[in-house]
Amino acid sequence: MSSLLLGVDIGTASSKGVLVRADGTIVATATRAHEVSMPRPGWVEHDAQAVWWTDFASISEELTATVRQPLAAVGVSGLGPCLLPVDGQDRPLRPAILYGVDTRARLEIDELTQALGRQAILERCGSVLTSQAVGPKLAWLRAHEPETWAATRRFLMASSFIVRRLTGSYVLDHHSASQCTPMYDPVGHRWIEEWTELVAPGLELPELCWPCDVVGVVRGSAAAETGIPAGTPVVAGTVDAWAEATSVGVIAPGDVMVMYGTTMFLVEVLDRPRRSPDLWGTVGTFPGTHNFAAGMATSGAITEWIRKLTGESSFDPLVAEAQQSPPGSHGLLMLPYFAGERTPLFDPDARGVLAGLTLRHNRGDVYRAALEATAYGVRHNLEAMRDAGGRDRRLVAVGGGTKGGLWTQIVSDVLDAPQQLPRRTMGACLGDALLAAMGIGESPRSTPIDGTRWNAIATTIEPHPESAATYQRCYALYRELYPSTREITHALAREQCTDPPRIGGS
Repeated sequence: MSSLLLGVDIGTASSKGVLVRADGTIVATATRAHEVSMPRPGWVEHDAQAVWWTDFASISEELTATVRQPLAAVGVSGLGPCLLPVDGQDRPLRPAILYGVDTRARLEIDELTQALGRQAILERCGSVLTSQAVGPKLAWLRAHEPETWAATRRFLMASSFIVRRLTGSYVLDHHSASQCTPMYDPVGHRWIEEWTELVAPGLELPELCWPCDVVGVVRGSAAAETGIPAGTPVVAGTVDAWAEATSVGVIAPGDVMVMYGTTMFLVEVLDRPRRSPDLWGTVGTFPGTHNFAAGMATSGAITEWIRKLTGESSFDPLVAEAQQSPPGSHGLLMLPYFAGERTPLFDPDARGVLAGLTLRHNRGDVYRAALEATAYGVRHNLEAMRDAGGRDRRLVAVGGGTKGGLWTQIVSDVLDAPQQLPRRTMGACLGDALLAAMGIGESPRSTPIDGTRWNAIATTIEPHPESAATYQRCYALYRELYPSTREITHALAREQCTDPPRIGGS
């Protein structure tokens, strides 16, 4: 009987786990839903103990209770990059500040960019400073929460927090570190000491490693909370999108993973390190690999907002009604910038717009317009990748949003390009298990495409030519709508900053 591997991913809206054998056979799965906290406009947070650790421990305990066979290894990924400051005993000092959807550090982005030089940062780090970067978030913490900063000794992300609790090791994988701009050199694979000291003086930095490196074993105290046997090897893990890309074989130059989730995220494998001020240039999952990454601030978050707004308990009625609306949603056009926008705009003050409304429109039209808006956003990002030297020769669609068919069909029609769908859409946890298998030698590190054996391509979504023609016209209008409304939406964003704080919830 082959070894059992545990993979757990801590996501934005839910956490997922899987027990899988080394041949790819899934033994059991588990899921936990949770919410983010948005206490102020532009702030997006998670409670690391109540969300990250509680979800991980609960999922692990449920899955390990289903089998008698011991685990061979554990892999974990998480939403990121995030900032969780901890004290000398690794106690969280405040809720974790999440990735690019949290836009609080705008002033710090400007100050660091002025101090270091925008072009210098791009050339040395692979990305300009944006809300995605961890460096400005650390600078924000120093400036705005000095008591918290004074107690901060280390910083963790979702995956490294779990690894620390499991093993006691203070590590961070190279990919996650490459999103700590301006603190990491993606060519030299090291911390940039002088810039790190400027951003976060005195902070103890984690040891750098690769996602599939074994970094320790489960300690007795963690074993008691999780059900994972003490002594089980644990790999470093990484950010969720990169774990999922590994699980579906997105490893060759020109391969692009399009992740349909709470946010829309894209990862393209490059033939060499490249730079673009409109994208994130990162280190890949394995030594010698590099990526472009792009991310929209919202996608599934908008559909969830519409579901709640309409009082529906499921998406099924909305999808059915949207299917009755034609391409172009009877002349509706939406900007999906409900939480600002990340790539390629890097505009935290962008806002959602719904243009063309009449009394004739119904909620099916509005729902379809939301799906189309995210598809236009994907096209905008892919065009930015091409302009910067990317090839996007193969698109692989993953995530919960690929279920049902309508959303993926709309995206293929807008792109006028096929998308491949893997057999399983369970998320990054499968990639976590595969990275764990690589770490202990159950799967060779030299051939990460082995992931396609675990999760083969099941179907291909081909574009409909007649719909593609309609969307070509609509996309041109979409690109005009943002600059035409930018000054108004920025003024409204300033008004929203005067709103009283909200405590908890989404």
